[in-house]
Amino acid sequence: MRRIPHFLLLFLFFSSALQAQKFVNEFLNIGAGARAHGMSEAVIASGNDGTSGFWNPAGMSGLQSSLQVNAMHAEWFAGIANYDYISAVKRFNEEKKSFGGISIIRFGVDNIPYTLNLIGPDGSVNYDNVTSFSAIDYAIFLSYSQQIINEKISVGGNIKIINRNVGKFGNAYGFGADIGALYKEKRFTFALMAKDITTTYNTWSFNYTEEEKNVFASTGNEIPISSTEISLPSIIIGAAFHNPTSIELGKYQYTIETNIKFTSDSRISGLGNKNINIDPSIGLEVGYSNLVFIRGGFGDVENKLNAFNASRTLSIQPNVGLGLNLGRIGVDYALTNIGSLGNENSALYSHIFSLRLNFDPIKNKE
Repeated sequence: MRRIPHFLLLFLFFSSALQAQKFVNEFLNIGAGARAHGMSEAVIASGNDGTSGFWNPAGMSGLQSSLQVNAMHAEWFAGIANYDYISAVKRFNEEKKSFGGISIIRFGVDNIPYTLNLIGPDGSVNYDNVTSFSAIDYAIFLSYSQQIINEKISVGGNIKIINRNVGKFGNAYGFGADIGALYKEKRFTFALMAKDITTTYNTWSFNYTEEEKNVFASTGNEIPISSTEISLPSIIIGAAFHNPTSIELGKYQYTIETNIKFTSDSRISGLGNKNINIDPSIGLEVGYSNLVFIRGGFGDVENKLNAFNASRTLSIQPNVGLGLNLGRIGVDYALTNIGSLGNENSALYSHIFSLRLNFDPIKNKE
């Protein structure tokens, strides 16, 4: 019997994930910006830079620069899988604090060997027939934010366009929307973020030659058929406490924030059940003279199942990070585990770096 080609092994992984529909668009859970990862993603209330277009678009209204660009890169398995994020946010109206932004995410595995034609009909091996393809996920966020009442309330929203493809074999498009809001009262900020409020649908189509179908059949594998993935709505609530920013009170700044995420994605956390998953997280940021920042947090609370004795163990993931603000340029770093992508098996911790560029100087708050 003909051995299953290497590319089919990977493709079967993708197709089985499609059929399970357990973690739809999981690549969008990786996130944006090392600051957020260092604070265990507890940033929907305190985030006020270009990455807010991802976490809570209402936060873009707190941006001090008229134009800001953010970028992040992460790798897994010695660079086999790559995650790239870039965003640009532009001020539309200074009085209303209205901003618009675009964010682009790419998660992909490139140069996957396509070995279907490696072995000829006569049994000969010809490596010149080996080509390659890529399995890539794309997402585009179109974001808008504006203050509406005495600078205390900000609202924002996203329109999401998603494209996922596995070479020429499978392709999917999806569309969705998010809305977010902020309320500021003295030293507190309260946030509400609703993701996939329209329910995001990914519609897959597949294309195979007769030869590829025969390989599936001869190796006892099902041929994936057109299907639809559904991302159900989720709600995140958050609250942040900030110290006063007056210079008279010292050069130290701090922010502490807690978030609670409610989903129904079949995962069971330490505080959830089979119908609703509850993910709490907490993050802390301490800065000196608005120049250097130290961050930490706890999140990814999960009630993991032990396959040997059916018992469950509560796990909590710690994260740490650093930040450097050089005026128009900012550099952030985080040590975090973002490689599991919904898998119960934990991945090694990753080093995450992100850059921030302001196109005009930012004045420190007095």
